[in-house]
Amino acid sequence: MDTAQAHIDVAPLPSARELRRRSNVLVQLVRFLQLNVKMYLLAKRHH
Repeated sequence: MDTAQAHIDVAPLPSARELRRRSNVLVQLVRFLQLNVKMYLLAKRHH
């Protein structure tokens, strides 16, 4: 379990800009729509 904590301790912290982007509802909506389109196209191609 100490190795997991060691990996967490050395992991890079997100910048203030990255935190704002991650918490922005508009950005989340766009990323959600992109993922949905990607899954739709994948399903459409295989069916």
